[in-house]
Amino acid sequence: MKQLNTSLDAIRDAVRTFMNLVAKQINSLSGGKILPNHITIFGLLMHLPIAYLIACGYFGYAAILLVIFGLFDALDGSLARLQKKASNAGMLLDASTDRMKEIILYTGSALALVNMTKPYWAVWAVAACGSSICVSYVKAKGETAVAGGKLTANEVNRLFQDGLGRFEIRMALLVIGLVLGRLGIILVIITILSTYTALERLIKITKKLG
Repeated sequence: MKQLNTSLDAIRDAVRTFMNLVAKQINSLSGGKILPNHITIFGLLMHLPIAYLIACGYFGYAAILLVIFGLFDALDGSLARLQKKASNAGMLLDASTDRMKEIILYTGSALALVNMTKPYWAVWAVAACGSSICVSYVKAKGETAVAGGKLTANEVNRLFQDGLGRFEIRMALLVIGLVLGRLGIILVIITILSTYTALERLIKITKKLG
């Protein structure tokens, strides 16, 4: 597990390094007029046509767009740091829109499975959505619970970043499911990993609160 988390962190750092370069170009070309929140909202809105493509069965196109606009999740943060506009309000907006993206995508997935005459698999889209939100809910409540403790900001961040069911992995799995045409199976896997991660984080938080 530790090696996996280390590998995932390395990939995430590489993506952030690349997006830092993209952020510099965007900031330069726009003269600083494009703000981090603009990127966040645009990324959210683009998940609507992605969900539509999923619902209509155009999985390949949906997967490509999901990869492209999934990177916006790192771009807004890079731009915020570059413009020195990183804030708690921006972090709240980013976290909230991530949850909205998942609801939109899982709704599209459910419709796709119903249209494929596999309505029983659509139940797993609901389960994947619910368990994914549970991961974020436990994180949010946990951060609040330990905020007044003796942990540093970095320790708190590390405490909630690990887990096989974190947001980046859930989205990567969804892309894999779309590419392979195995949406139902992937939703089952997302549900299992998300549930495990939510419980894992809950146990860690409980131990820290002692």
